[in-house]
Amino acid sequence: MRTTLFKLASASATAALALTLGACSSTAPESSADENKPAADAGQWPRTVTDDQGQQVEIPAQPKKIVSTTVSTTGTLLAIDAPVVASSTGAVGPETDENGFFSQWSDVATERKVEPIYQVGNFNLESVLAQDPDLIIVSTSGADSELDHVDRLNDIAPTLVVNYGGKDWKELATQLGEATGLEANAENIAEEFDQRSKTVKDKLNIPEGTTASIVSYNKGKDSPVGKTSGPHSRLISALGFTVVDPPAEFDTSTQKREDFAFTSYEGLSESATGDATFLISATDQTADAFTADTTLANIPSVKNKNVFPLANSFRLDYYSSNDILDYFESVFPGLNSTK
Repeated sequence: MRTTLFKLASASATAALALTLGACSSTAPESSADENKPAADAGQWPRTVTDDQGQQVEIPAQPKKIVSTTVSTTGTLLAIDAPVVASSTGAVGPETDENGFFSQWSDVATERKVEPIYQVGNFNLESVLAQDPDLIIVSTSGADSELDHVDRLNDIAPTLVVNYGGKDWKELATQLGEATGLEANAENIAEEFDQRSKTVKDKLNIPEGTTASIVSYNKGKDSPVGKTSGPHSRLISALGFTVVDPPAEFDTSTQKREDFAFTSYEGLSESATGDATFLISATDQTADAFTADTTLANIPSVKNKNVFPLANSFRLDYYSSNDILDYFESVFPGLNSTK
């Protein structure tokens, strides 16, 4: 069973930021009978796919041993039943297990015997080589990006560069499905999730035009605010909210991002202007701190007491997205009047 929605402590947001810089819970897709035989039809091989740097990557045969150098992408690989043999890890903390795997999919990784090879920030080429992979996954950005090592990784195996921050997990699953011959698996989990999202939206019945802001709150410091183009906004929008885009003038990001604007503390009150604010990777204590922040006293969500913590949610994948649907199905108290 997946870990519960509220297992995180207040330090989880900090841990999640370091990597990018929980009614009826869904169960993980079942693994294939043979860990070296992916579940879907293998299709035609070799095949060439275009990665997110515009490079053509030739994959000679359907991968059987994948190494993920980006722990933020490992959950999506697991969700499509890709044969991940090893992955980089995050730091051990409130939102990870003893290996540094994210808690929303760590039990799946354990079941499938995924090897933790090194902690993010401590790249180890020899550890990758020792896994004898036939496909390596690298991210374009985030603290778990090994973009500087792509040339050396390409000497080991075909290396696919993906931009997980510029797409939602369903788009990432489609991309990884094409590279692994697991297109049907990617399509199936996306369809399942979309149907569940629609069911939850119908139950919520959010009034049309209700706006929302998405914030990873760090009092006194820059706080990531979700952009309308990001995966969090797409999920919250699918539930009936209209997400407010944060003004670019307060964005302190040093690199272009599609998911978050790293908003200055001084600009947060002018950026989190939605009728409701959803605090990601947060607890009730985080929400209390947000509503008690005097610089935010006049924003609509604070005045109307519509500030809601979403645990286990900074890096969205199949597992954490279903955790959020769990929250809206069984925990979300509903909106106070926004008038």
